[in-house]
Amino acid sequence: MPNELNQQEMTYTKELAIKPGKAICYSGFREGQRPGDVFPSYEEIKEDLLILQNEWQYLRLYDCDKHSEIVLEVIEKENLDFKVMLGAYIGAEANNYGCPWGGSFSEEQLEINKVSNENQIKKLIGLANQYPDIIFSLSAGNEACVDWTDHYVPVESVINYVRMIKKGAKQPVTFCENYLPWLGKLQDLVDEVDFISIHTYPVWEYKNIHEAMEYTKENYFSVARKYPHKLVVITEAGWTTFSNGKGICSSNVSEEHQDIYYNDLTFWSEDDEVLTFVFEAFDEPWKGSPDMHEPEKHWGLFKVDRSPKLVMAKNLASSC
Repeated sequence: MPNELNQQEMTYTKELAIKPGKAICYSGFREGQRPGDVFPSYEEIKEDLLILQNEWQYLRLYDCDKHSEIVLEVIEKENLDFKVMLGAYIGAEANNYGCPWGGSFSEEQLEINKVSNENQIKKLIGLANQYPDIIFSLSAGNEACVDWTDHYVPVESVINYVRMIKKGAKQPVTFCENYLPWLGKLQDLVDEVDFISIHTYPVWEYKNIHEAMEYTKENYFSVARKYPHKLVVITEAGWTTFSNGKGICSSNVSEEHQDIYYNDLTFWSEDDEVLTFVFEAFDEPWKGSPDMHEPEKHWGLFKVDRSPKLVMAKNLASSC
């Protein structure tokens, strides 16, 4: 049954040409690869997208680096049926001394970051215009305003970047952030974006698997009810399969937990017609600390060797 805001959502979806569908966050870095250093090859990305193409219609990419350029090239050359939300990665423009894993920079570095951010926005616009039939929406940044971020950007700067994008590209523009800042800090941004993008992670907020789906819905509706004039998309929601106990209790994560949450999430998203990007396609060993059980490394529905975890193994078996 569609959610209580469905009629409005359908109107905004039609206006923005954004249709509900299965969506996933994709970053294809494998063992020995990492952003800004070693990137996946054309053939590696092609392999990934062929794995994903039968299950998902939408991909979310985080920045405008070489990885995203190759992804767009593969989609175009191989004639793959994906629509992409492309983001710009914006770095710190102000210090965030409360971030436990770093958020302090020299004034010189902050100025360098501002120049780099403007260049990222310009590149985002360029790619949007180069691939108008593939890129369906654009994001001015990712988790840059939440209190714990290590790349803090003032809301005023984000607003300026949104305006730059809207001036230079035709696709709808958003900003991807945890649900909580949208309830207060980002109110001035709401009227600037074409739609709101939220992140919801019950496992990071100490919810067990039995509480998880209701909490996700609470997060979504807290924003959707506050701004009934705006389409709300979930651009990250998922469940990690390992934890070293730092931030996430190790007993609260497993492939079985991921299977439950994924199925609950996708059932609700399809039933209520909420565009939801599952986080994420593949495990990424470069993320987080060197600890092999670092939670950040294990959110994928597929392992780093591209073998399916439980949820996808079951899905693949049922489709045979």
